[in-house]
Amino acid sequence: MAKKIVLAIVILILIIFFGILFLGNDTIDIYNDGENVTVETTSFSTIDKSGLSNEICDYTLEVMNDTGSDIASYRHGIEDICNQYGLEDVDINIDSSIGPNQIPIVVTVDGTSMLPTLKDGQTALVNKTHDIHVGDIVVADSEEYGGIIKRVDQIKGNDIHLVSDNKNISYEFINGELYQIKGISTWVDISDINGVVISY
Repeated sequence: MAKKIVLAIVILILIIFFGILFLGNDTIDIYNDGENVTVETTSFSTIDKSGLSNEICDYTLEVMNDTGSDIASYRHGIEDICNQYGLEDVDINIDSSIGPNQIPIVVTVDGTSMLPTLKDGQTALVNKTHDIHVGDIVVADSEEYGGIIKRVDQIKGNDIHLVSDNKNISYEFINGELYQIKGISTWVDISDINGVVISY
């Protein structure tokens, strides 16, 4: 009888040991559809999982609006947040509506400068990347115009020339003066590009 008890204890210890071994590290699963972010935390530590998830969600929204962020800096930021909660060596799984290790953003078109391609008020799905090519439609942050959505016309090193699709020119009297109204044509640095439109 004593041998059976000892054997049962040894088996139980082995099950616990291998269970911990195979369960692996703490895990953070993040899903982003371009508007909504969900975070699931699997941890064997006694941490504030709700606080950690909320902080990662808030950080994700910041990253979506920061032109300088990419998937590598995003992952590093999540690791820093996890470290603040006492989690080290965390498995971080980033998934999205456009695939793993991508950061989608849903934007709303404001204005008619991208007609006929994009209409005022229309939404577009953007992949947050600096991997751009001539002909792509991108979302950028322009010093002159603020947030814009335009087509890549030229690439010269890190300088990107953006233009409107709408080539119509009109004239309008404003405060008694005649103004020419036409689409934007401007240069931005590649670091000012927030991402490439992938569907609309």
